Order: sequence, then structure tokens, then C-alpha cells
Amino acid sequence: MKAESITPILNVSDIQQSFEWFAKLGWSKGWEWGDPVTFGGVCSGEVEIFLCQNGQGGRGKGANKATFGDSESQALDQGVWLSVWVADVDTVYELCKQQNIDITWPPEDMPWSVREMHVRHPDGHVFRIGQSLPVG
Repeated sequence: MKAESITPILNVSDIQQSFEWFAKLGWSKGWEWGDPVTFGGVCSGEVEIFLCQNGQGGRGKGANKATFGDSESQALDQGVWLSVWVADVDTVYELCKQQNIDITWPPEDMPWSVREMHVRHPDGHVFRIGQSLPVG
């Protein structure tokens, strides 16, 4: 198999609130389906994520404040973890602070040559937002 593209599907408890949460990150609603709406997509450039209200996967927000560090904190959220690559993590961090988005790991230069931060969707999905750093 040669994959041509991949589109994650996130189980969300409220699709309209999820559209609004993604808008705070600068994503736009690509489409919606159903009456009432229970399925849709959000887009950022060529990247798309599907949102399914109350279906297609798991969700669940843990009581943990941080999503990184020990392996226990990484397992408490029952949602999907996604890596999102951007040009400037620090700019995204400032946007997230302004929008009161749940930041669970502030920007940090990691030993695997990535500057990375984490944010958490209200349904427990974790977004690892990163940029590549020069190696060496």
C-alpha cells in the first residue's frame, strides 16, 4: 500500500464548540454534514481533520495538567494525539495564550531536534505542535 494522504477523525462531544476551538487556532471550517450537524471538517492550508460528534473513536480528558513528562501523564487523556508541524512554535504559543487554549506543555527545545509545545482540545485530544530545529 502507498498512502496518498491521511485524515484523522476526532470523536468530539460538541461539533459546533469544536469548530469554534479550531477557529481560535486559526483553522477554518471546511464543511459540515447532517441535520443536525454531526460530522464535519476543519482545515489549515492543505491539512484537514474530520470531526465526528459522539462517534468514530474515543475521547476523554484526564485530570492531568501536563501531557508530557512521565508515561503516566501521557496515558491519562483518552483522545487522539496528533503532531502538527508549523514554522514558528513560539508564535503559536502566544496565540494559544491569547485565546485561553489549554496549554499542557510550553515550548521547549527537545533532544530529538524539535521545538515542541502541547495543547489539549476540550475532549482530551492532544496536539503536539512542533518545528524542526537544526541538528547538531
